[in-house]
Amino acid sequence: MKYFIPPRNPNTVNFDLTIGYKEMIRKDESKKEYLDFILRWILCNKSKFQLQTKDGINQNNRDLHTDFICWRGLLTKLLCTPYENRDDWLIAITKYNNTIYMCEFETEHRKKNKADMTERQDEMSCWGWKFEQYVTADKPDGSPVTTEPVNNNEEYSTVVRSRLESHSLVFSGEVDAMDTTSGCEGCKYVEFKTNREIEYNRQRQNFQRFKLIKWWAQSYLVGIPKIVCGYRDDDGIVHRLETINTLDIPNQLQEMRDPWKPNVSLNFLDQLLAFIKANVTEDNPR
Repeated sequence: MKYFIPPRNPNTVNFDLTIGYKEMIRKDESKKEYLDFILRWILCNKSKFQLQTKDGINQNNRDLHTDFICWRGLLTKLLCTPYENRDDWLIAITKYNNTIYMCEFETEHRKKNKADMTERQDEMSCWGWKFEQYVTADKPDGSPVTTEPVNNNEEYSTVVRSRLESHSLVFSGEVDAMDTTSGCEGCKYVEFKTNREIEYNRQRQNFQRFKLIKWWAQSYLVGIPKIVCGYRDDDGIVHRLETINTLDIPNQLQEMRDPWKPNVSLNFLDQLLAFIKANVTEDNPR
């Protein structure tokens, strides 16, 4: 687990995100994880799913007493669906012992986008991991180490039990770091993002309409209270940092025409889960 180490002056930094791109240690994208990690975690934590009764713990080890299990990334995508017409999705769904498991698969459109990616686009897609190096350390009182190759195999995931209306959910998602800085009550997660420095109104509109909804959904789902954004230029140099409070994001859209609304996204997800419940009724995973 990494810890957030903020720079002395977040308004004036000089983080070069291009350093070490060629030496980056990459995750093997051909090895698909599916739900394996979550399932292993459940096997190691079966006691957390047992119901407390008046007579003691219910020892029914087969029933997880959970409606849905999936990755946070899938829920993020579903929350954004009412406002996103460019990002398709494909989900495999099965029911086992009263729990519905949802696993996302790559669509043909996404496979094509990956195959058509230029080297420049690939390099830019790696800048976020390099940014994390500049603002994290292995210990709360440590210092960032930016001379080592970025390794995107290293990650820490949290598992969340939540509820949306009548639906109980357990899902997992990667978190970037813990925030133990002054003014933070206890230890809380923090999310890191990078974005092109905003210079024109059109850029701001696109940022608010297409990026902020994804940032909000991603952090809202696992209760991450703040996002630290590094604003960069076209050469991959971050010049300043901004802290964005997750719950305040919808309030930043007042100047937008037809802004996205969290309740629309949450209502859509609620209705979609209800539809899945009503149609995935056969308890047979084979």
